[in-house]
Amino acid sequence: MKKLGVLSTSSVSLALMTVISSPFFTAFLVFGETTELERDTTVTVAARQDSPDTLASSNTTDNSYFTLGEVVVTGSATGPLKSQDVLTSVDILGADVVENRNVDFAWELFRQAPGVMTTNFNQGGVSGKFSFRGFNGEGEINAIKLLIDGIPSNTNSGNMEFLDMVFPLDIQSIEVIRGTNDARYGLHNIAGNANVFTRTGGNYTKARISYGSFGTVDVQASSGFETGGFSQNYFAAYRETDGYRDHSDLNRYTFAGKWFYSPPSASYKVGLIARLYESEADSPGYLTMDESRSRPKKSPSFNNFDGTERQIKTVSGHFDADVTSDLFFSLKSYVNKFDRTRFVKFTAANPQQERITDELQYGAIATLTYRPHIPWFDDFVLEGGFDFQQQENENIRYTAIQRRRQELTRNQEFDFLIYGGFLQAVIKPVHWLKLVPAVRIDSADGDLVNRPTDTSPSTVLDLNDYDAIWQPKFSAVITPIEGYSLYGNWGRTFQVGIEAGAYQQLNGPELKPSINDGWEMGIKLSPVTWMEGRIAYWEQTADDEVRRLFTGSGESENIGKTKRRGFDAQLRARPINPLSIWAAFSWQEGIIKKPGPLESGNKNNEIDHIPDYVVSGGVDYQITPAVRGSFSIFAQGDYFLNRENDTRQFGDYYLVNLGLFYQINKYLGLDFQVTNLTDKYYEYVWDAGSSLHSPGDGRAFYGALNVEFDLLDKIL
Repeated sequence: MKKLGVLSTSSVSLALMTVISSPFFTAFLVFGETTELERDTTVTVAARQDSPDTLASSNTTDNSYFTLGEVVVTGSATGPLKSQDVLTSVDILGADVVENRNVDFAWELFRQAPGVMTTNFNQGGVSGKFSFRGFNGEGEINAIKLLIDGIPSNTNSGNMEFLDMVFPLDIQSIEVIRGTNDARYGLHNIAGNANVFTRTGGNYTKARISYGSFGTVDVQASSGFETGGFSQNYFAAYRETDGYRDHSDLNRYTFAGKWFYSPPSASYKVGLIARLYESEADSPGYLTMDESRSRPKKSPSFNNFDGTERQIKTVSGHFDADVTSDLFFSLKSYVNKFDRTRFVKFTAANPQQERITDELQYGAIATLTYRPHIPWFDDFVLEGGFDFQQQENENIRYTAIQRRRQELTRNQEFDFLIYGGFLQAVIKPVHWLKLVPAVRIDSADGDLVNRPTDTSPSTVLDLNDYDAIWQPKFSAVITPIEGYSLYGNWGRTFQVGIEAGAYQQLNGPELKPSINDGWEMGIKLSPVTWMEGRIAYWEQTADDEVRRLFTGSGESENIGKTKRRGFDAQLRARPINPLSIWAAFSWQEGIIKKPGPLESGNKNNEIDHIPDYVVSGGVDYQITPAVRGSFSIFAQGDYFLNRENDTRQFGDYYLVNLGLFYQINKYLGLDFQVTNLTDKYYEYVWDAGSSLHSPGDGRAFYGALNVEFDLLDKIL
């Protein structure tokens, strides 16, 4: 039996036994989709350290991806299809771009990815998130599928709190795929997906110790040991800070272990990854507009008892094998456990709430890739896959007074099962033409037990009747001249309700799945060996778009038909050897084309909290062989606070960061960073009848010592 607010030990044990005893747990997804991607399947691309010849050779073939930083790989003809094979706006950030960044949370690293906007709540454990393609980060619609080492890592709502487990020094690369034509994933893959790959394999030891503004201390250590086909990787990190605003204390730590074995004479690889993350953070709350301008560091006294505690545990098993010379099999299974308790009081007039979220997820992903040799084709690949995820969740709320529990206001236990499969092909009839037809089908099942008060009877609600959701997709790229690729794609994705909104509602009609159709046309070009760029226009239309309601029982509503569209432009160049430059600009809009039954007055209004542009860019200069300087900027436009568009527009800002890096010797390095150099005021704002404001951090200074060596070599 489940305790109030906590999943029972027997439930967890049963889930673990189910997965571990299944063949899925002995599974391993080849790092062609996880970090083996960096080791086995792509090419070396380095915005900072590559030669012009390397830059050109990696980006003049039939693809649409764009790379920032160093992604070191060697060639291989086996393994599943990669993100680079998805003919849409794919962006890859290398380790050198992110590993030395000073951030409170990993979502902040995505400011360096082209076309990505960030929403900075700045509320301690509920810190922020990234989004793109005209979807905001409010949490009403979470449109991005997050994966960590190929493992699905969204909560049931689609939020990205699992990302907080990952610290910069452990990241090998980040892939961002924008668009509707990636058939590999279903749930939450509405506007695209992001995959964070961590370090696996190799012999190395890296450590970073930093100190800076707001009493910030950050310690990270990563080690890899590989010999005789067996590799071990360990990562540990701790960060604490007093925060820019009052009542913003934060401390969090993480530990990860990764073990893989591949016999030298065998054609398979097995592995296990385990992670533990814990955090505790105070929350400074929201200010009125006048308070935010006069005293941005202030925290209202009624927020003195607000804060969040979280614990996240994940275990995944991995297996991959070359079945034959042209047939590859990949399988992985996982268990994710997410526990969060949040105390929050939004205004003086509202009661404090205690919000408890407990989630248990377990599932598996299987992929089979066939690469036959067909003489009359330049290339041909056929790939199919199946995946499922079972969730056992609790969502409980109480009113509280200074963290003393008062009255139960929400008590929901719900099961959610999502399963689906895909089939896609890569067809190259000639060397200058690549076609990628695909189809995906997803289905869902589950029920919810609702008991809103201690005295009310339980109500069992079935999942909405979503049926089988078909998602056809098609992509193509033409390369008439080496260095110039014209690509296009069309695809369908879907959205189902989240939390209580996925089930037949107590008040209101049954919500249908939202069907999203999107297309994109773009050109990727490299006119000279030291420069590449990409320009694209995209649109995405959704019927029966569903948004979560944050009040009452957490149900959802149909806001109608929406249309999102945008224009992206990206450039990176290395005109002279010590200098590298990158820049990205994205214009976007989201419009309510046909309002839902409850919002008939919102036709042709803008969707709230979508900035009309996002700009990012940077310059790196190798001043001497040992000294490098960096400059980066991030900016985004303003937005309305609601779909009625009857508020002022807020949210436009820019941030300038500087860095200076000094490599003392092959083992030691120093760096000095300034974030928000101009001390620019910026904020997150939401509408609660009047605007409520959460100021972002002011100017900050950080210094760090970086250590790197091969520990195994030292021992041996």
